[in-house]
Amino acid sequence: MPGSARSTIFALASGVGRAGVAVYRLSGPEAGRALESLAGGPLPPARQACRRKLYGTDGELVDDGLVLWFPAPHSFTGEDVVELQLHGGRAVASAVTEALLDLSLRPAEPGEFSRRAFEAGKLDLTQAEAIADLVAADTAAQRRQALGQLGGGLGHLYEDWRQRLLRFQAHLEADIDFSDEDLPGGLSEGARDGLAILAAEIDRHLADGGRGERLREGLSVAIVGAPNVGKSSLLNRIAGRDAAIVSSQAGTTRDVIEVHLDLGGYPVVVADTAGLRDTAEVVEEEGVRRARARAESSDVRLVVFDAELLPELDDSSLGLVGEGSLVVVNKGDRAGREIPETIAGQAVLLVSALDGAGIDAMLTALQARAAAILDGTGAPAITRARHRVALEEAVAAIGRALAAPLAELAAEDVRMAVRAIGRITGRVDVEDMLDLVFREFCIGK
Repeated sequence: MPGSARSTIFALASGVGRAGVAVYRLSGPEAGRALESLAGGPLPPARQACRRKLYGTDGELVDDGLVLWFPAPHSFTGEDVVELQLHGGRAVASAVTEALLDLSLRPAEPGEFSRRAFEAGKLDLTQAEAIADLVAADTAAQRRQALGQLGGGLGHLYEDWRQRLLRFQAHLEADIDFSDEDLPGGLSEGARDGLAILAAEIDRHLADGGRGERLREGLSVAIVGAPNVGKSSLLNRIAGRDAAIVSSQAGTTRDVIEVHLDLGGYPVVVADTAGLRDTAEVVEEEGVRRARARAESSDVRLVVFDAELLPELDDSSLGLVGEGSLVVVNKGDRAGREIPETIAGQAVLLVSALDGAGIDAMLTALQARAAAILDGTGAPAITRARHRVALEEAVAAIGRALAAPLAELAAEDVRMAVRAIGRITGRVDVEDMLDLVFREFCIGK
């Protein structure tokens, strides 16, 4: 990340645009001097909000607001930090920015405040990532997961594993380096037993079905079925708006159309797809291919059938009914015959996209499916692909250590496992990954 840790940075930490209040954050060795210059007086008491008039370097009044002073090391970044709570107009923002630039402060890069907090030991990398997740959270479940990670739940778990690995490594190396000394017996054997137990714990952690990553990105739901069964009308009814074009002409939907929903606190991405049928039309054929691909990759499939066509069942749609599916029979308002309770062993949800009948029950079933997939046992969940890759590397290294014929080889593999887990929290040299981690952040965080 550009810039030096000795420079003093500033940013608008609240949202961009007109608002009642705007919060500016300053961090670095010149933060206190900048506040004294802006306020034309001494620094206020630490961690107390005080009202001050702020002036530019030309002596013109910029604004009248609240200022807070957080001297190092008792601040978010571990440096001297100032927060200015001012009026949120564009003219104020322009004047404040000009005044801070005149005082030789530098605009912060995305994530730079959090990176400085990490470098000062205020956060580990998992907590820094949690700040970005909390800012981006759209649903209650995403917020809860981010707050749990920010509270250190994930970092503490990984640090416990790292410390145990270090202890096993020390026991193995003690057996190597001090074999002639009067050491307790069975150090290597005990280390190997502990490594086997730890590997099993990490394997259970990895076998979470991608719960944390899915919660961050949103549960993927695909609406699939034959042409003209009402998939687009169903999407519009769920979204509460005309997100997709509805037409009686088969093949109207050519591409995947997505709608993002907050379903009982869970993030859900519902996709309308092209009708499944054989076609010689090139564009529609590509739409059908994409529909099948989306159905295969989705977490949940809403397989839609037409009530007017029962008991006939479209074979292409029927082939998509399975454990990860909800069977929806649409056009219930036109049903002229008895609707079966199940199709291909799955309970039928009778709805009408036209008048909304049965939609609430369908959404309740979808919410229950989302909860079953995304809710854990309370244990911290893996939230990033880089966490998963590092843990898989650690398990592989432990496996090699357990199979190693010599203690020297086992100790080296344990050292590799320590480094793999350390990369998650930043307990090793992680300079190469810092830009990747912090570039996801917004300005002012």
